[in-house]
Amino acid sequence: MHGSPGASLLHPRVLESADRLGAEFTRAEPFPHLVIDDFFAPGVAERLLAEFPRFEEGNFVGDDGQPGGKSTSDQVRRLGAAYRALDDAVQSPAFLQTLSRLTGIDGLLYDPWYLGGGTHENRNGMSLDPHVDFNFHPSERWHRRLNLIVYLNPAWEAAWGGCFELFRDPHASPRPDVSIVPVFNRCALFETSERSWHGFDTIRLPPGQEDLSRRSIALYFYTKERPVEEIAERHTTYYVNRQLPERFTEGRVLDAGDVDELRGLIAQRDAHIRMLYAENTALRKAQDSGIGGHILYLAKRAYVRFRR
Repeated sequence: MHGSPGASLLHPRVLESADRLGAEFTRAEPFPHLVIDDFFAPGVAERLLAEFPRFEEGNFVGDDGQPGGKSTSDQVRRLGAAYRALDDAVQSPAFLQTLSRLTGIDGLLYDPWYLGGGTHENRNGMSLDPHVDFNFHPSERWHRRLNLIVYLNPAWEAAWGGCFELFRDPHASPRPDVSIVPVFNRCALFETSERSWHGFDTIRLPPGQEDLSRRSIALYFYTKERPVEEIAERHTTYYVNRQLPERFTEGRVLDAGDVDELRGLIAQRDAHIRMLYAENTALRKAQDSGIGGHILYLAKRAYVRFRR
């Protein structure tokens, strides 16, 4: 196994401790996860960083159709030799078997289209609200089961934000249960479910470091089946806007930073509301178009008149 592409991708210590890590994964709170340092074998992460695409080479257009502070690339094999080797490795039986040892999830499937995955880059000021991911593959009848994220940031400190956060219930508390600094070659591996709330806090780079960005590689894995008690109706990614930070209490005098943060939270909620209205409008437009829409219109009209 150690000579296969999938096994050679990982640091030998990960392979040697896979069974112990698997037990830790199952017991972890607030939901099954692992944080593994030195995840890739020596030299692998360095080569991936060297071939990481420039921000402008990725997709940096937001959901609103405007250029934003996040850039992604799912065309992994086009990025260079290191990424072709990564793609070969993560679909290999050896790598998938190792993931099963780490998580206890058998029958894992690799996503050849990297839908939602690939390289991710976020600039200063960006954040990611707590959310649970879409639960089925967009084009296949596969259950989404695992997210594997490896960070490629040679210089990063917790005070700079951008920390990966896990929540028990983001509706109830603004404070994450787990906060993970996205340092170089650190892996965050977690089970995706209806309770796997995760995100990252606002990136606030210090003076002189504003040109840095938060870089990572995201890999998603699926299975054809999952335990019946874990199955939910198909849904898209479900976001929860962040709660007010705990420091905002009665009698607090707001400083400039507080005001900026409040304005940012309000702006995020406004953007979320606009997006929901736009989706609602698009759904109604699709519903009203065509023969089916005309029949539905006549049925509604008959129902209203009948009620009178």
